[in-house]
Amino acid sequence: MGWLSKIFKGSNHEVSEGDYNWRYEDNTAPYGNYPSTSWDPRSEIDDIDRAIAISLAEEDGRGKHVISDDYQLKEDEQLARALQESLKVESPPRHRYGNRNGNGNMYQPISFPYSTGFRVCAGCNYEIGHGRFLSCMGAVWHPECFRCHACNQQIADYEFSVSGNYPYHKACYKEHYHPKCDVCKHFIPTNAAGLIEYRAHPFWAQKYCPSHEHDGTPRCCSCERMEPRETSYAALNDGRKLCLECLDSSVMDTSECQPLYYDIQAFYESLNMRVEQKIPLLLVERQALNEAMDGERNGHYHMPETRGLCLSEEQTISTVLRRPRIGMGNRVPDMRTEPYKLTRRCEVTAILVLYGLPRLLTGSILAHEMMHAWLRLQGYRTLSQDVEEGICQVLAHMWLKSQIAFISSSNTSSATSSRQGKRSPFDKKLAEFFKHQIESDMSSVYGNGFRAGNQAVLKYGLPSTLEHIRLTGSFPF
Repeated sequence: MGWLSKIFKGSNHEVSEGDYNWRYEDNTAPYGNYPSTSWDPRSEIDDIDRAIAISLAEEDGRGKHVISDDYQLKEDEQLARALQESLKVESPPRHRYGNRNGNGNMYQPISFPYSTGFRVCAGCNYEIGHGRFLSCMGAVWHPECFRCHACNQQIADYEFSVSGNYPYHKACYKEHYHPKCDVCKHFIPTNAAGLIEYRAHPFWAQKYCPSHEHDGTPRCCSCERMEPRETSYAALNDGRKLCLECLDSSVMDTSECQPLYYDIQAFYESLNMRVEQKIPLLLVERQALNEAMDGERNGHYHMPETRGLCLSEEQTISTVLRRPRIGMGNRVPDMRTEPYKLTRRCEVTAILVLYGLPRLLTGSILAHEMMHAWLRLQGYRTLSQDVEEGICQVLAHMWLKSQIAFISSSNTSSATSSRQGKRSPFDKKLAEFFKHQIESDMSSVYGNGFRAGNQAVLKYGLPSTLEHIRLTGSFPF
């Protein structure tokens, strides 16, 4: 009879968002606590029901699983029925105006249309009656009906997780909702503060462990993606890594780049900005590009990794003569170069572009450097870095937009290689990425210069913007 001491103790149910602590409990009456000046046998019956449930839960809740004891359960139910029969007496009439507590609050009499022992399982929708049950997530359940939304197995642990009003085993929740690294495919670990910390690419929406930025994990030099561990890369001679999707449309030698060069010239002609002089275009290795940049007496501002250069001085440049063969392990073993002597016939001696980049990236670099050449050949004054690099980025951005429009209008249902005259489905995404790079550049010269130049072109048009630059050396506002 130890359970009688529990009759007037309320239930205690703790819930926290995302992770719940639960145990076996008594039913909580939904009507609240209404004090009365008269004795209410129905209320006491409910208290007895609640006390029985609490007592049974405490006795059997000491272990992790519910163990039914039919004999003990039957004896408890018989005892409860006997108490209920003994308490079936007439209730004295209630005060006409209700009752006041010590604070003067009014409590009106309340009627119970049915016994508060009536409980419906949220899992099977059958009555629980006087059997054991769980009270959690704002409902009551048969223990065997409280199941994981992922694996549909019974949740018998004392802790579980919740997502979208569905319960989960903690392990199932982690499997479904804890982020995994796109590189190593493991769960992203928590940091010292217990929080999940990962790196995310702003365009490709990749998630990866912070450690991969320092553990030698390769990254494509073109699209900047980190591929999964088992993915192969093409290793270029100068140490760069190229993913196989970017390799598919890569431009590897000077002769292969000439058709693209003609496309860029046609693009400038469509803007009424024809380049009359014949300017050599050379694809070069990284070392040759850096040496040529050092040889320029009046060098322009360059990004930390230069991928294109417009030359004004006479130099001898080592250019990539033949497309390299991709050998074992996707390596490039037979790079062939030859020296090319530049002769100064005008303000521009050559345009250099780094070899091994996808066609769309090569084209945007070429469009940028072509604008440098056009400004010099048109006799523009020496411009500030942000104005000159900004307007060059505007032209590269405009060319990428034209390519995106062309790819969208063409038939891209076939994954035919872009070397055969068609664009692969990946090309449009790649063009959008290079366009995004220009738009989101945070550097003061290239980024801010582009945004100021692009705003001027959108407002006044390209011809008026260029004329304003010629007269004032700045963008119109």
